[in-house]
Amino acid sequence: MLELTITRLHEATVLLYALSVLLYFIDFLNNNRKVNRIAFWLLAIVWLLQTIFLFLYMLETGRFPVLTIFEGFYFYAWILVSLSLAINRFLRMDFTVFFTNVLGFIVMAIHTFAPVQIESEVLAQQLVSELLMIHITMAILSYGAFSLSFVFSLLYLIQYDLLKRKKWGKRLHRLGDLSKLEHMTYVLNAIGVPMLVLSLILGLQWAYLKVPDLMWFDPKIVGSFIVLIVYSIYLYLKVRKQRFGITLAYWNTASFFIVLINFFLFGSLSAFHFWNT
Repeated sequence: MLELTITRLHEATVLLYALSVLLYFIDFLNNNRKVNRIAFWLLAIVWLLQTIFLFLYMLETGRFPVLTIFEGFYFYAWILVSLSLAINRFLRMDFTVFFTNVLGFIVMAIHTFAPVQIESEVLAQQLVSELLMIHITMAILSYGAFSLSFVFSLLYLIQYDLLKRKKWGKRLHRLGDLSKLEHMTYVLNAIGVPMLVLSLILGLQWAYLKVPDLMWFDPKIVGSFIVLIVYSIYLYLKVRKQRFGITLAYWNTASFFIVLINFFLFGSLSAFHFWNT
């Protein structure tokens, strides 16, 4: 019972960490101090929980937790979170904070969902199954964000065409103005990209644990990274190159068709997706 409770607390810590990384990514793109503060306090909660677990483990074992690779992973994750908090608080280096947290999340996820550290075989298998569920949930949420961003881009293209042909009427007003449609497309992609990154991190860990002969060039894996790349290019063009308008709308629309190809075609060709649990 105690082991199950501790495992659930570790899982909750990973989810809080994932939310913090998501918010740090949004702050990284928009330099939003309010979002940064929320992300900072979520990360502070993660650090507090990690510190408590670390202290309790030291009391139980009577030694510093660095003698095994899994103990080392946990201590390394704690160090990364501590450094990230310090950098965010005193140096204001958003780029460094975000990528430090991505690395810390990877290490934390590896430690939390590694079945070798769980004494109960049943609990270990349950933990791996829950890892799969979290991976699938995050992937679906990211695809949902990309789907809505596609809808806004499509509405943008329709609105742009109506304005270009000077087709005034009620339909024009009901579609919304171009700037709002473009902004919502950007916001949804800014949410979808980090969500997909976190999903891929957890998904690759699950595949490593459950698929011994995993082919890293599996169509679904390759397709997911292609999706990540095309939407990352969208954010790069929007934020760094200051592109806007019809070009980005076309790019985002084409990107969504890659999402559909990856979900339906590559998913059916995959050697393990949706079949091994």
